[in-house]
Amino acid sequence: MAELALRTEGLSRSFGGLAAVSGVTLECRSGSVHAVIGPNGAGKTTLINMLSGDLAPSAGRNELFGEDVTGLPPERVSQRGVGRSYQKTNIFLGFSAFENCRLAAQSRLPSSMRLFRRVERYHQVNAAAARALAAAGLGDRGDVPAAALSHGEQRQLEIAMTLATAPRVLLLDEPLAGMGAEESGRMVALIRALKDRHAILLVEHDMDAVFAVADVLTVMVNGAVLASGRPSEIRANREVQQAYLGGEDAHG
Repeated sequence: MAELALRTEGLSRSFGGLAAVSGVTLECRSGSVHAVIGPNGAGKTTLINMLSGDLAPSAGRNELFGEDVTGLPPERVSQRGVGRSYQKTNIFLGFSAFENCRLAAQSRLPSSMRLFRRVERYHQVNAAAARALAAAGLGDRGDVPAAALSHGEQRQLEIAMTLATAPRVLLLDEPLAGMGAEESGRMVALIRALKDRHAILLVEHDMDAVFAVADVLTVMVNGAVLASGRPSEIRANREVQQAYLGGEDAHG
């Protein structure tokens, strides 16, 4: 069985009297895609925020490769091998695609680096940036300003930036949002390629894409897990069909 990369147990988050996430337990293994789906307001982004350290849980436990990382800040979670993309593209529009990736790769350098040494001379950083761009399908777009990239390419660039930090776990929050069919197809192919070397937790509304790439599916409704299993099991689950897949919120 593949290595257990990410595990949550009873993970919860409340805002005042509102339970945004309630008692979520799941596992994500290396070499697989674990998709989390559900209608708007189901708690998916709150969950991913807790996994990345952007939000501290109110209760429960979060483990990364067997280490308890519950409540650690995002920079420390990142240093332990977690890369994360956001619903809204989070890139530096005034920099080239390569410069964006180089900045991400620099975050992995020891703090003792010489302050006045030209960054171009850090061959390891440049190599990591180039590898990340190639892995994300942007190997020939490094010199292009991020602002001039298409929407789909900008989403690929954000993933490239996470790859430049050498993550073992990828948290992808709606990477196909706003894409047309052609761009969606490229992103699905990219996610498939990335799972060979990563554990991927995917939050996504595009059901065609989800069922095309996911090895495991967890369905959330009202902050709690409704069902979890293989895609074929989720498709056949009557509760899931009624609550999500066949309902008005199926693409909301």
